[in-house]
Amino acid sequence: MKITCIGGVGTVTGSKTLVESNGVRILIDCGQFQGLKSLRELNWEPLPILPSTIDFVLLTHGHLDHCGWLPRLVNQGFDGKIYCTSPTKDITKLILLDSAKIQEEEAKMANEGRYSKHEIAEPLYTVAQAEKVFPHFKVISPNESVALDAEIEAVFTNAGHILGACSIELRLENKAVVFSGDIGRDNDVLMFSPVKPKKGDYVFLESTYGNRIHPDTDPKTALEMYINNTIQKGGTVIVPSFAVERAQSVMYLLWQLKEEKRIPDIPYILDTPMGIGMLELFANNKKWHRLHQEEFTSMCKMFSMISDYKETIEVIYNKQPKVVIAASGMVTGGRVLSYLERYVGLAETTVVIIGYQGEGTRGRQMLEGAADIKIRGKYYEVKAKVVEIETLSAHGDQKDLINWLSDLEQKPKKVFLVHGENEPADELRKKIQEKYGFDCVIPMMGQEYEL
Repeated sequence: MKITCIGGVGTVTGSKTLVESNGVRILIDCGQFQGLKSLRELNWEPLPILPSTIDFVLLTHGHLDHCGWLPRLVNQGFDGKIYCTSPTKDITKLILLDSAKIQEEEAKMANEGRYSKHEIAEPLYTVAQAEKVFPHFKVISPNESVALDAEIEAVFTNAGHILGACSIELRLENKAVVFSGDIGRDNDVLMFSPVKPKKGDYVFLESTYGNRIHPDTDPKTALEMYINNTIQKGGTVIVPSFAVERAQSVMYLLWQLKEEKRIPDIPYILDTPMGIGMLELFANNKKWHRLHQEEFTSMCKMFSMISDYKETIEVIYNKQPKVVIAASGMVTGGRVLSYLERYVGLAETTVVIIGYQGEGTRGRQMLEGAADIKIRGKYYEVKAKVVEIETLSAHGDQKDLINWLSDLEQKPKKVFLVHGENEPADELRKKIQEKYGFDCVIPMMGQEYEL
């Protein structure tokens, strides 16, 4: 068996791991690179093998960094099945359509504004190309063995993180190879705790927060403080949010605060069409989350849901203090950019960062104290207060990741630390070796392993 790390190593984006066994080729995730320009440029590069030679794609979940390259894969010849859970299929459809639409819009604006370095800016893929992915989906249920080939089986188990997210165990060549996907938290606001693997000859474990412990800070108390302080100054609170699951978690906490009369009666706005679409998925997938129907209904009534961009413009120019949740979570695109163009230069604004910010993203730049940020070819001075609530991350921290390995019945032959920048991955490597004595390696982009 040969495994090649095509993406998602040395970085938290572009997840793609190729498994080759007895003439069968399986791609675990097919993510888009984000953040640094050097990474984004990889999205335009061909895979090291022809997509037409890949037999299956197995998706751990529907975030862009795990599914966002599928339209390119299909457009370049992939004609196999894409296995995933039902929520992941629905989320991936939302993500891909939204991503394609944003890319088409940004290419159009770049051409009209003439701020692209290319003579003609083109989207990475179009809406039409995204739609060609959908017939390839094959829905599976968690904990059921799926025969990919006469001698290859896959089992998906709940990983927490977001709706439908799973870890994947491949059984082949008398070995169990486990791919963690993104591991959620044991005490997440909405998601259930991740299921820990029992077997794993080889384990590919994410390391996003491999060097960090989430603080014990109560996220509700932090939100309460930031909102009240901002509203007293007559300002606006902007929460750049991943439309999938994080937006709903923030909505839930804000609803609780409002019910407890701890935050004022002002407009609370959800401005992300995909985030609004996700609410329907929450309603239709009750077994995947902790939220009760009565709470869900009351929570949704509290928010003004904005889909039409004309309404976005109206909200932006309304000077009334408000709280806005808008995608994207790393401030790499989406409607949050329109809000920041207007509000990031105002000292009374508060920007609340609630999720992981990849290297090179605007979210990371603001957290690191950037004096200005570039949006659509123009620079905007950052006068807004930028704060972070780490306890709202959908990713498990170092303790959660180490704990996820605790039920393995036998010592794995090797643990590969992926989906993390080099420093967090190396810190996690040391901790795992100290606690369990497991042999850990940190792959490099394009590295091959024969197992």
